[in-house]
Amino acid sequence: MVQPRRFTREEDHRLLEAGVIPQGERVEPITGSMREMSPTGSRHPALVKTPNAPFHQALGEQALVGVQDPLRLSSLSEPPPDLVLLEARPDFYAQDHPSLEDLLLPGEMAEASLAYDRQVKLPLYVRTGVPEVWLVNLEENQEKAYRKPLEGACPGVGKPRPEEALAPLAFPQVFFAVREILP
Repeated sequence: MVQPRRFTREEDHRLLEAGVIPQGERVEPITGSMREMSPTGSRHPALVKTPNAPFHQALGEQALVGVQDPLRLSSLSEPPPDLVLLEARPDFYAQDHPSLEDLLLPGEMAEASLAYDRQVKLPLYVRTGVPEVWLVNLEENQEKAYRKPLEGACPGVGKPRPEEALAPLAFPQVFFAVREILP
């Protein structure tokens, strides 16, 4: 049986540099294949920007906030989470993209991509050992924190109401009101 060839993240970068994959094409390397990303709806960019200010204000220099920056999860996967909290580094990751060891919290903001985020990206984060993922469902104005994956499952901690708050596992003393995260 013929198997599809898997590409490493380094090979993906060379394909982009050589123009095989056009610059600006919305793709992400997931488990060795380039996946086309969902089109961005009108609310998605606003949602991605909304938590920036509260995260910066609450965390200061304790963490870096990234927006749609590539994250090295493995040699075959380098997705760009919509929002990510990273270990603070003076060089702001100038030498290479952040890796799993640098990751404090990935967040995915789902407008047209909810099924993909739940069926592909969430299990990818689980398989690579990410302890927590925040998933915002724009269709239903809900945020859900998935925490402490066990045996391939990633149980959620519930769907908080807008007046409630969530604290990242990496910063349990810092709470963010759901209304600060949902525009």
